[in-house]
Amino acid sequence: MEEQHKKILQQNRINLVRELDPSALYDALFEKGVFTQDMIDEIKSSGTRRDQARQLVRDLETRGSRAFPLFLESLRESGQQGLMEILLNGAPPVQLQPAVPTVVRPVVQPLPISPDKESFKPRPQGRTRRDSLQCYKMDSSPCGYCLIINNADFEPQCELSNRKGSNIDSEKLERRFLALNFTVEVKTNLKQRQIKHELLALSKKDHFLYDCCVVIILSHGTEVSHSRFPGAVYGVDGVHITVQSITNYLNGQNCPSLQGKPKLFFIQACGGDEKDLGFEVSPEEAYPSGGGEDDQTDSMTTSSSSDSLSASDEVDARTSLPTPSDILVSYSTFPGYVSWRDTQAGSWYIETLDRILEENAATDDLVTMLMMVNHEVSQNAAKGVYKQMPGSFNFLRKLLYFQTSA
Repeated sequence: MEEQHKKILQQNRINLVRELDPSALYDALFEKGVFTQDMIDEIKSSGTRRDQARQLVRDLETRGSRAFPLFLESLRESGQQGLMEILLNGAPPVQLQPAVPTVVRPVVQPLPISPDKESFKPRPQGRTRRDSLQCYKMDSSPCGYCLIINNADFEPQCELSNRKGSNIDSEKLERRFLALNFTVEVKTNLKQRQIKHELLALSKKDHFLYDCCVVIILSHGTEVSHSRFPGAVYGVDGVHITVQSITNYLNGQNCPSLQGKPKLFFIQACGGDEKDLGFEVSPEEAYPSGGGEDDQTDSMTTSSSSDSLSASDEVDARTSLPTPSDILVSYSTFPGYVSWRDTQAGSWYIETLDRILEENAATDDLVTMLMMVNHEVSQNAAKGVYKQMPGSFNFLRKLLYFQTSA
């Protein structure tokens, strides 16, 4: 489908989800070759009428150049002229065939998937979409700001090791959030006061025209006393800033233009020093474990009987409860535990998060994808022994679907 037609569908997605009657379109879209029968069956199985409407529009964007005019034609034939006219108002002239009595048409081959959709992947069979809840508006362009703070090289006097592999994480996330239509800014090796300065600058930006804001911090971390969110992350000078303080910069009081909009925080850092040995599970629960000799953590150095790892091992993050709404904080590890980072491939958490977003952002909401991340990371084992369990504290009020090109 042409980009101009995709934008029209994206700009009118709310109206389409609210008003569209998908059941009246299935036969016509099949006969015109827009969808295969398998695709229609998949849309039908996605849930409520709104669920089906949302999935139909998403799938429509992946079809060929004739999909948009054929969709308009099907809307007219099914008596949904109001929606057709809304779409036509934002579209360049489209040649529609005059209405004709319904006739039996020969079955034609489906339209090919557009060449630029090589990365499109059908959702796995059996996964049911549960997105009948109201969704956040996420159609502005760009969608919002994304600030990445990547602390990889620490000053010698602070006794924190350099975080090998963190630059890999930073590059992955920069590419991923650019692909999700965010304006991305990366800041590297910041002291604590510089972290505060960047967060303050972000809070002073005008977010009125945008729908979302993302902050990602890659650093060493530690445990601190807290009232809402636990944990803290270090500047390269060895001075920490609490996760609670980080979230406060963007709350409704300090950043009015983000009121009612989702504010997402991803923390790749340690929340403590404990190393999780896991527990035995039944054979059907067991999966091959990832992790290898290059796994490291991001905690402060401590003395422990469990620290008999090689010098290439490092640790990273933590969790707790915020009261402001529209905030989600995702931590790379369970409170009190280390999180692992491969010096060659990046951290378990970020590597998995990046891949899950790539494969599923077109069809699944953020919270569902974070559960996928939790599951996959939990299957890894550093040195074949140590485990990791990410977690998130979700104070969003609605479902959040990222913008994608699929």
